[in-house]
Amino acid sequence: MIDPSPFRNALIGKPVSHVWRGYGSAVFLEFGKLTSRKRKSGEEGNPIGELTLTVEWGWRIERKHSILCGSWSSERKWPGMFNKLLGALVTSVEFFGHLPEISVSLSNGFRVASFMTAEGQPEWAVLTRNPFIGHLCVKRGKLAIDNRR
Repeated sequence: MIDPSPFRNALIGKPVSHVWRGYGSAVFLEFGKLTSRKRKSGEEGNPIGELTLTVEWGWRIERKHSILCGSWSSERKWPGMFNKLLGALVTSVEFFGHLPEISVSLSNGFRVASFMTAEGQPEWAVLTRNPFIGHLCVKRGKLAIDNRR
């Protein structure tokens, strides 16, 4: 059984430094100090944080009593909602569901949660820049650590 505590502990207290959209509905939340990066083409890419939460498919942004935006919302809403996350500190990280999903609560009252609705596995990961810790993800319906660089 995988202990997610090192990932939870590493995220708590870190600010949301950058939020960006990948292909389709994929979303990336960068936490902590940002580092610039270049794409293979040589052009500037999105900066990366000390930790990254990547959600490939289903996700939503919530407040205490409602869902504000999600992967099925109008894409025009996304940039404004992403901006509201910036600067907020991570206050808690929870794993929930029979097939593990992740929820990250922020100091501004927002919560970002993965919520897969298609066949297969929940498609999220917490990426670290530490090769000794690896990346937290879901494989075969359970939390797993991926040590690929």
